[in-house]
Amino acid sequence: QVQLVESGGGLVQAGGSLRLSCAASGGTFTNYVMGWFRQAPGKEREFVGTIQWSYGSTVYGDSVKGRFTISTDNAKSEVYLQMNSLKPEDTGVYYCAADLYTGRWRKLPYEYHYWGRGTQVTVSS
Repeated sequence: QVQLVESGGGLVQAGGSLRLSCAASGGTFTNYVMGWFRQAPGKEREFVGTIQWSYGSTVYGDSVKGRFTISTDNAKSEVYLQMNSLKPEDTGVYYCAADLYTGRWRKLPYEYHYWGRGTQVTVSS
């Protein structure tokens, strides 16, 4: 029933900014957590960050801390990933994910049940 659709990916120069969106539908997201992950070619899926939908509490991976920000627009049922000071190593397919909030952080892919199809982000040097 839950469906997630990412958008906003593209090509950007190093040092630039990009905002990704994740449109969520089919669920009541008050008690959900949302996650952002990325996957570079030949590498495992990496934790980017997570947000508790209702409270707005966030946790970020060390590699993006201070550069990326996750936020939500509850009226639109959308989750955003604002990416600043982009580096070539940020290149990859970015996915949003969702699952019920259980009072703990979810930082691993298997901890999320619902996934979008991903959007490509390429940062040129």
